[in-house]
Amino acid sequence: MYVGTYTGPTSKGIYLFRWSGATRVGSIALAAGTVNPSFLARDPSGRFLYAVNEVSTYQGGKSGAVSSFSIDARTGELEFLNQVSSRGTDPCYVTLDKTGKYVLVANYSSGTLAVFPRGQDGKLGEATAIVQHTGHGPDQERQEGPHAHQIELTSDNRFAVAADLGLDELLVYRFHPADGTLEANHPAFATLDPGSGPRHFAFTPDGKFAYVLAEMASTVTAFGFDSSTGTFDKLQTLSSVPKDFKGHKEAAEIAVHPSGRFVYASNRGDDSIVVFAIGAQGRLTFVERVPTQGKTPRGFVIDPTGSYLLVANQDSDNVVVFAIDLKTGRLDPTGTILSVPTPVALEFVRSG
Repeated sequence: MYVGTYTGPTSKGIYLFRWSGATRVGSIALAAGTVNPSFLARDPSGRFLYAVNEVSTYQGGKSGAVSSFSIDARTGELEFLNQVSSRGTDPCYVTLDKTGKYVLVANYSSGTLAVFPRGQDGKLGEATAIVQHTGHGPDQERQEGPHAHQIELTSDNRFAVAADLGLDELLVYRFHPADGTLEANHPAFATLDPGSGPRHFAFTPDGKFAYVLAEMASTVTAFGFDSSTGTFDKLQTLSSVPKDFKGHKEAAEIAVHPSGRFVYASNRGDDSIVVFAIGAQGRLTFVERVPTQGKTPRGFVIDPTGSYLLVANQDSDNVVVFAIDLKTGRLDPTGTILSVPTPVALEFVRSG
Protein backbone atom coordinates (compact mmCIF):
# COMPACT_ATOMS: atom_id res chain seq x y z
CA MET A 1 0.00 0.00 0.00
CA TYR A 2 1.39 3.41 -1.02
CA VAL A 3 0.27 6.58 0.77
CA GLY A 4 0.45 9.96 -0.92
CA THR A 5 0.79 12.95 1.39
CA TYR A 6 1.09 16.69 1.63
CA THR A 7 4.72 17.25 2.50
CA GLY A 8 5.95 19.64 5.18
CA PRO A 9 7.34 19.49 8.70
CA THR A 10 6.35 15.85 9.22
CA SER A 11 5.88 14.27 5.79
CA LYS A 12 8.62 13.76 3.21
CA GLY A 13 6.75 12.14 0.33
CA ILE A 14 5.22 8.74 -0.52
CA TYR A 15 4.99 6.18 2.29
CA LEU A 16 4.69 2.41 2.14
CA PHE A 17 3.39 -0.43 4.27
CA ARG A 18 2.78 -4.13 3.68
CA TRP A 19 -0.86 -5.21 3.66
CA SER A 20 -1.90 -8.81 4.30
CA GLY A 21 -5.25 -8.05 5.91
CA ALA A 22 -6.36 -5.79 8.73
CA THR A 23 -4.48 -7.71 11.44
CA ARG A 24 -1.31 -8.17 9.40
CA VAL A 25 -0.01 -4.73 8.54
CA GLY A 26 3.71 -4.00 8.27
CA SER A 27 5.50 -0.95 9.59
CA ILE A 28 5.33 2.38 7.78
CA ALA A 29 8.39 3.46 5.79
CA LEU A 30 9.26 6.28 3.39
CA ALA A 31 9.20 4.83 -0.14
CA ALA A 32 10.30 7.98 -1.99
CA GLY A 33 10.93 11.60 -1.17
CA THR A 34 8.91 13.91 -3.44
CA VAL A 35 6.94 17.13 -2.98
CA ASN A 36 3.17 17.00 -2.33
CA PRO A 37 2.33 13.65 -3.99
CA SER A 38 -1.38 14.24 -3.44
CA PHE A 39 -2.67 11.60 -5.85
CA LEU A 40 -1.20 8.29 -7.01
CA ALA A 41 -1.78 5.75 -9.79
CA ARG A 42 -0.09 2.46 -10.66
CA ASP A 43 0.36 1.09 -14.16
CA PRO A 44 -1.49 -2.12 -15.16
CA SER A 45 1.63 -4.27 -14.68
CA GLY A 46 2.20 -3.01 -11.14
CA ARG A 47 5.84 -2.18 -11.99
CA PHE A 48 5.52 1.60 -11.97
CA LEU A 49 3.85 4.28 -9.84
CA TYR A 50 2.89 7.80 -10.87
CA ALA A 51 2.26 10.81 -8.65
CA VAL A 52 1.10 14.34 -9.23
CA ASN A 53 3.24 16.93 -7.47
CA GLU A 54 0.80 19.57 -6.31
CA VAL A 55 3.39 22.34 -6.16
CA SER A 56 3.53 26.03 -7.01
CA THR A 57 7.30 26.32 -7.56
CA TYR A 58 7.84 23.99 -10.53
CA GLN A 59 8.99 25.86 -13.64
CA GLY A 60 8.92 29.18 -11.82
CA GLY A 61 5.42 28.66 -10.46
CA LYS A 62 3.85 28.24 -13.91
CA SER A 63 3.10 24.55 -13.57
CA GLY A 64 2.75 21.57 -11.31
CA ALA A 65 4.51 18.31 -12.07
CA VAL A 66 4.01 14.59 -12.62
CA SER A 67 6.62 12.11 -11.37
CA SER A 68 7.27 8.51 -12.40
CA PHE A 69 8.80 5.80 -10.20
CA SER A 70 9.75 2.17 -10.66
CA ILE A 71 8.66 -0.27 -7.95
CA ASP A 72 11.07 -2.72 -6.37
CA ALA A 73 8.97 -5.90 -6.39
CA ARG A 74 10.78 -7.29 -3.34
CA THR A 75 10.95 -4.29 -1.02
CA GLY A 76 8.30 -1.96 -2.43
CA GLU A 77 10.78 0.91 -2.48
CA LEU A 78 10.39 3.46 -5.26
CA GLU A 79 13.13 4.59 -7.62
CA PHE A 80 12.62 8.01 -9.19
CA LEU A 81 12.60 7.87 -13.00
CA ASN A 82 11.68 11.30 -14.29
CA GLN A 83 9.39 14.29 -13.86
CA VAL A 84 7.52 16.42 -16.39
CA SER A 85 5.39 19.54 -16.25
CA SER A 86 1.72 18.74 -15.60
CA ARG A 87 0.92 21.48 -18.13
CA GLY A 88 -1.20 23.32 -15.59
CA THR A 89 -1.27 24.47 -11.99
CA ASP A 90 -2.12 22.38 -8.92
CA PRO A 91 -2.42 18.92 -10.50
CA CYS A 92 -4.80 16.88 -8.33
CA TYR A 93 -5.52 13.61 -10.18
CA VAL A 94 -3.54 11.10 -12.22
CA THR A 95 -4.62 7.91 -14.00
CA LEU A 96 -3.58 5.62 -16.86
CA ASP A 97 -5.54 4.55 -19.90
CA LYS A 98 -6.49 0.88 -20.16
CA THR A 99 -3.56 0.05 -22.47
CA GLY A 100 -1.11 1.55 -19.98
CA LYS A 101 0.49 3.61 -22.75
CA TYR A 102 -0.70 7.01 -21.52
CA VAL A 103 -0.89 8.92 -18.24
CA LEU A 104 -3.69 11.48 -17.88
CA VAL A 105 -3.71 14.38 -15.41
CA ALA A 106 -6.25 16.93 -14.17
CA ASN A 107 -4.93 20.35 -13.12
CA TYR A 108 -7.23 22.03 -10.62
CA SER A 109 -6.30 25.72 -10.54
CA SER A 110 -5.71 26.13 -14.28
CA GLY A 111 -8.66 23.96 -15.30
CA THR A 112 -6.58 21.95 -17.75
CA LEU A 113 -6.24 18.30 -18.72
CA ALA A 114 -3.10 16.73 -20.13
CA VAL A 115 -2.09 13.39 -21.64
CA PHE A 116 1.47 12.02 -21.51
CA PRO A 117 2.95 9.04 -23.37
CA ARG A 118 4.67 6.41 -21.24
CA GLY A 119 7.75 4.52 -22.39
CA GLN A 120 8.42 0.84 -21.71
CA ASP A 121 10.91 2.02 -19.08
CA GLY A 122 8.07 3.81 -17.26
CA LYS A 123 9.34 7.31 -18.01
CA LEU A 124 6.96 10.04 -19.11
CA GLY A 125 7.29 11.90 -22.40
CA GLU A 126 6.06 15.29 -23.49
CA ALA A 127 2.32 15.87 -23.57
CA THR A 128 0.38 14.55 -26.56
CA ALA A 129 -2.74 16.52 -25.62
CA ILE A 130 -3.57 19.59 -23.53
CA VAL A 131 -7.18 20.72 -23.06
CA GLN A 132 -8.17 24.04 -21.48
CA HIS A 133 -11.62 24.20 -19.91
CA THR A 134 -13.44 27.56 -20.04
CA GLY A 135 -16.33 29.17 -18.19
CA HIS A 136 -17.40 29.52 -14.57
CA GLY A 137 -20.08 28.56 -12.09
CA PRO A 138 -22.45 30.62 -9.91
CA ASP A 139 -20.20 30.65 -6.81
CA GLN A 140 -17.95 33.66 -7.40
CA GLU A 141 -15.42 32.53 -4.79
CA ARG A 142 -15.01 28.83 -5.61
CA GLN A 143 -16.21 28.80 -9.22
CA GLU A 144 -14.64 31.91 -10.68
CA GLY A 145 -13.18 29.73 -13.44
CA PRO A 146 -12.75 26.09 -14.45
CA HIS A 147 -11.27 23.66 -11.91
CA ALA A 148 -10.63 20.22 -13.39
CA HIS A 149 -10.64 17.75 -10.50
CA GLN A 150 -10.62 14.28 -12.08
CA ILE A 151 -10.13 12.57 -15.41
CA GLU A 152 -10.82 8.87 -15.89
CA LEU A 153 -11.23 6.45 -18.78
CA THR A 154 -14.33 4.35 -19.39
CA SER A 155 -13.81 0.58 -19.24
CA ASP A 156 -13.68 0.26 -23.04
CA ASN A 157 -11.03 3.04 -23.23
CA ARG A 158 -13.15 4.97 -25.76
CA PHE A 159 -14.04 7.96 -23.59
CA ALA A 160 -12.19 10.12 -21.09
CA VAL A 161 -14.53 11.79 -18.59
CA ALA A 162 -13.51 14.83 -16.54
CA ALA A 163 -15.23 16.33 -13.49
CA ASP A 164 -14.86 20.10 -13.33
CA LEU A 165 -15.73 21.68 -9.97
CA GLY A 166 -15.79 25.20 -11.39
CA LEU A 167 -18.20 24.44 -14.21
CA ASP A 168 -20.64 21.99 -12.52
CA GLU A 169 -20.06 19.65 -15.45
CA LEU A 170 -18.88 16.19 -16.41
CA LEU A 171 -17.00 16.79 -19.66
CA VAL A 172 -16.74 13.87 -22.10
CA TYR A 173 -13.91 13.37 -24.59
CA ARG A 174 -13.30 10.70 -27.18
CA PHE A 175 -9.89 9.22 -26.38
CA HIS A 176 -7.63 8.20 -29.28
CA PRO A 177 -5.04 5.70 -28.02
CA ALA A 178 -3.21 5.67 -31.36
CA ASP A 179 -1.78 9.13 -30.68
CA GLY A 180 -2.90 10.02 -27.14
CA THR A 181 -5.28 12.82 -28.12
CA LEU A 182 -8.66 13.97 -26.79
CA GLU A 183 -11.63 15.07 -28.90
CA ALA A 184 -14.77 16.65 -27.48
CA ASN A 185 -17.72 14.29 -27.58
CA HIS A 186 -21.19 15.24 -28.82
CA PRO A 187 -22.84 16.01 -26.48
CA ALA A 188 -19.74 17.42 -24.84
CA PHE A 189 -20.87 17.35 -21.21
CA ALA A 190 -23.48 16.48 -18.60
CA THR A 191 -24.58 19.08 -16.06
CA LEU A 192 -24.92 18.89 -12.30
CA ASP A 193 -26.83 21.19 -9.98
CA PRO A 194 -25.55 24.79 -10.14
CA GLY A 195 -23.02 25.53 -7.42
CA SER A 196 -22.62 21.87 -6.45
CA GLY A 197 -18.96 21.59 -7.49
CA PRO A 198 -18.41 18.03 -8.84
CA ARG A 199 -15.13 16.60 -7.56
CA HIS A 200 -14.85 12.85 -8.20
CA PHE A 201 -16.94 10.12 -9.84
CA ALA A 202 -16.92 6.33 -10.08
CA PHE A 203 -18.44 3.86 -12.53
CA THR A 204 -20.04 0.54 -11.69
CA PRO A 205 -17.99 -2.47 -12.87
CA ASP A 206 -20.35 -3.04 -15.81
CA GLY A 207 -20.02 0.62 -16.84
CA LYS A 208 -23.79 1.19 -16.94
CA PHE A 209 -23.96 3.70 -14.07
CA ALA A 210 -21.77 6.47 -12.67
CA TYR A 211 -21.92 8.26 -9.32
CA VAL A 212 -20.65 11.82 -8.99
CA LEU A 213 -19.62 13.33 -5.66
CA ALA A 214 -20.09 17.10 -5.44
CA GLU A 215 -17.60 18.71 -3.05
CA MET A 216 -19.39 21.99 -2.42
CA ALA A 217 -22.92 20.61 -2.00
CA SER A 218 -21.88 17.28 -0.41
CA THR A 219 -24.19 15.33 -2.69
CA VAL A 220 -24.00 12.15 -4.73
CA THR A 221 -25.69 12.17 -8.14
CA ALA A 222 -26.48 8.91 -9.92
CA PHE A 223 -26.28 8.79 -13.73
CA GLY A 224 -27.05 6.13 -16.28
CA PHE A 225 -24.28 5.90 -18.89
CA ASP A 226 -24.63 4.96 -22.57
CA SER A 227 -21.23 3.56 -23.55
CA SER A 228 -22.08 3.65 -27.26
CA THR A 229 -22.50 7.43 -27.33
CA GLY A 230 -20.69 8.62 -24.20
CA THR A 231 -23.83 10.26 -22.78
CA PHE A 232 -25.07 10.52 -19.20
CA ASP A 233 -28.69 10.40 -17.99
CA LYS A 234 -29.32 11.87 -14.53
CA LEU A 235 -31.27 9.57 -12.20
CA GLN A 236 -31.24 11.12 -8.71
CA THR A 237 -29.28 13.25 -6.25
CA LEU A 238 -28.85 12.44 -2.55
CA SER A 239 -27.07 14.23 0.28
CA SER A 240 -23.85 12.66 1.56
CA VAL A 241 -24.20 14.42 4.93
CA PRO A 242 -27.19 14.47 7.33
CA LYS A 243 -30.06 16.70 6.19
CA ASP A 244 -29.74 18.80 9.35
CA PHE A 245 -25.96 19.19 9.01
CA LYS A 246 -24.99 22.85 9.55
CA GLY A 247 -21.20 22.64 9.23
CA HIS A 248 -18.90 23.22 6.28
CA LYS A 249 -19.68 20.93 3.33
CA GLU A 250 -16.57 19.50 1.70
CA ALA A 251 -16.99 16.00 0.28
CA ALA A 252 -13.83 14.32 -0.97
CA GLU A 253 -13.74 10.78 -2.43
CA ILE A 254 -16.17 8.25 -3.91
CA ALA A 255 -15.85 4.58 -4.86
CA VAL A 256 -18.06 1.74 -6.04
CA HIS A 257 -17.52 -1.63 -4.37
CA PRO A 258 -16.05 -4.28 -6.72
CA SER A 259 -19.31 -6.24 -6.39
CA GLY A 260 -21.17 -3.30 -7.95
CA ARG A 261 -23.63 -3.32 -5.04
CA PHE A 262 -22.50 -0.37 -2.89
CA VAL A 263 -21.22 3.20 -3.13
CA TYR A 264 -18.96 4.82 -0.53
CA ALA A 265 -18.14 8.53 -0.17
CA SER A 266 -16.04 10.53 2.29
CA ASN A 267 -17.14 13.78 3.92
CA ARG A 268 -14.55 16.17 5.31
CA GLY A 269 -17.38 18.32 6.67
CA ASP A 270 -18.54 15.83 9.29
CA ASP A 271 -15.56 13.40 9.13
CA SER A 272 -17.57 10.43 7.91
CA ILE A 273 -17.97 7.74 5.26
CA VAL A 274 -21.47 7.42 3.86
CA VAL A 275 -22.70 4.12 2.43
CA PHE A 276 -25.37 3.65 -0.24
CA ALA A 277 -26.81 0.47 -1.76
CA ILE A 278 -27.19 0.34 -5.56
CA GLY A 279 -30.58 -0.79 -6.86
CA ALA A 280 -31.35 -2.67 -10.06
CA GLN A 281 -31.90 0.57 -12.01
CA GLY A 282 -28.81 2.28 -10.62
CA ARG A 283 -30.66 4.34 -8.03
CA LEU A 284 -29.20 4.64 -4.53
CA THR A 285 -30.61 3.88 -1.10
CA PHE A 286 -28.98 5.19 2.07
CA VAL A 287 -27.45 2.46 4.26
CA GLU A 288 -25.44 4.25 6.98
CA ARG A 289 -22.95 6.96 7.82
CA VAL A 290 -19.96 6.13 10.03
CA PRO A 291 -17.28 8.33 11.68
CA THR A 292 -13.81 7.86 10.19
CA GLN A 293 -12.09 7.95 13.61
CA GLY A 294 -9.98 10.84 12.42
CA LYS A 295 -10.09 14.38 11.14
CA THR A 296 -10.57 15.46 7.51
CA PRO A 297 -11.01 12.16 5.65
CA ARG A 298 -9.76 12.58 2.12
CA GLY A 299 -8.84 9.62 -0.05
CA PHE A 300 -9.91 6.08 0.75
CA VAL A 301 -9.54 2.74 -1.00
CA ILE A 302 -11.14 -0.71 -0.95
CA ASP A 303 -8.63 -3.55 -0.69
CA PRO A 304 -8.30 -6.05 -3.59
CA THR A 305 -10.48 -8.64 -1.84
CA GLY A 306 -13.33 -6.15 -1.34
CA SER A 307 -13.31 -6.98 2.37
CA TYR A 308 -11.77 -3.82 3.82
CA LEU A 309 -11.96 -0.06 3.36
CA LEU A 310 -8.98 2.09 4.36
CA VAL A 311 -9.46 5.83 4.82
CA ALA A 312 -6.79 8.54 4.99
CA ASN A 313 -7.53 11.17 7.66
CA GLN A 314 -5.41 14.11 6.57
CA ASP A 315 -5.49 16.28 9.70
CA SER A 316 -5.18 13.51 12.30
CA ASP A 317 -2.22 11.79 10.60
CA ASN A 318 -3.75 8.34 10.42
CA VAL A 319 -5.12 5.66 8.11
CA VAL A 320 -8.07 3.77 9.64
CA VAL A 321 -9.15 0.29 8.54
CA PHE A 322 -12.81 -0.79 8.37
CA ALA A 323 -14.20 -4.24 7.59
CA ILE A 324 -16.91 -4.35 4.92
CA ASP A 325 -19.99 -6.51 5.42
CA LEU A 326 -20.29 -8.04 1.95
CA LYS A 327 -24.03 -8.60 2.34
CA THR A 328 -25.07 -5.16 3.56
CA GLY A 329 -22.11 -2.92 2.68
CA ARG A 330 -21.90 -1.68 6.26
CA LEU A 331 -18.54 -0.70 7.76
CA ASP A 332 -17.15 -1.96 11.06
CA PRO A 333 -13.92 -0.54 12.59
CA THR A 334 -11.26 -3.26 12.87
CA GLY A 335 -9.22 -1.40 15.48
CA THR A 336 -6.27 -1.11 13.09
CA ILE A 337 -5.11 2.50 12.89
CA LEU A 338 -1.86 3.37 11.12
CA SER A 339 0.14 6.48 11.91
CA VAL A 340 1.03 8.31 8.67
CA PRO A 341 1.83 12.03 8.34
CA THR A 342 -0.82 14.07 6.45
CA PRO A 343 -2.15 11.18 4.32
CA VAL A 344 -4.38 12.10 1.38
CA ALA A 345 -4.15 9.32 -1.25
CA LEU A 346 -3.95 5.50 -1.10
CA GLU A 347 -2.95 2.97 -3.78
CA PHE A 348 -2.62 -0.81 -3.59
CA VAL A 349 0.07 -2.56 -5.63
CA ARG A 350 0.47 -6.35 -5.58
CA SER A 351 3.98 -7.27 -4.37
CA GLY A 352 6.28 -9.56 -6.35
